[in-house]
Amino acid sequence: MADHTDDLRLAHILADDADSLTMSRFGARSLTISTKPDNSEVTDADLAVEDSVRRTLSRIRSRDAVHGEERADTGDGPRRWIIDPIDGTANFLRGVPVWATLIALSVEDQIVTSVVSAPALKRRWWAARGLGAWSGKSLASATPIHVSNVRSLNDAFLSYSSLHGWVENRRGRGFGELMRSVWRSRAFGDFWSYMMVAEGVVDLACEPELGLHDMAALDVIVTEAGGKFTGLDGKDGPWSGNALASNGFLHDQALAMIQPQE
Repeated sequence: MADHTDDLRLAHILADDADSLTMSRFGARSLTISTKPDNSEVTDADLAVEDSVRRTLSRIRSRDAVHGEERADTGDGPRRWIIDPIDGTANFLRGVPVWATLIALSVEDQIVTSVVSAPALKRRWWAARGLGAWSGKSLASATPIHVSNVRSLNDAFLSYSSLHGWVENRRGRGFGELMRSVWRSRAFGDFWSYMMVAEGVVDLACEPELGLHDMAALDVIVTEAGGKFTGLDGKDGPWSGNALASNGFLHDQALAMIQPQE
């Protein structure tokens, strides 16, 4: 197995730069906002972060491809950085501190390392394939994280983002059944749901529609923490356009419930 320690260090450097940019713009009255074709919002901070990451990668990893949320794909080859400059832009705009920069590296279509940095929460999570999952302020100040040991849906804590997409994707009835089956459910939303799965704070997180940039950095952190990350089709990884993350024990039960209605 390849050692991606250097790539992980680089991801932290990229996240440090991103944190400086996002925190300088969080709550700024001069923040500019535009609407993308899908009606989602983008700010000058989103663009500044992605441009900063791309500039650094072009100098240090010039042979690597880059896929980001806001700019066109660049490069080609087996190594590809996947960037979400601000996951939770709506929260960022409204002064809610639950947003993060997501940085992941894929090699031969396997996510091998990632960093999720949420500076307004003063939290950061990261992982590298085979090296475990961690949380802390830096590589030098890290605590290993692990998923929960809950084995019954009746005892499980579920986190999600919203209800609309489940209905639109013909999974509303199944998702409602899942919500009724678990002990507790809360809509923490976005990256945070999945980081809490990795930490063992919640046991399940799922969303019916996501982009690759939304999921890539979450995948390896959940799996290195001992959990499972798949699409709603059951395929491993962040490639299916939607996601279910769990502590592993509850995965198949939850997956069976949220299949589309015939």
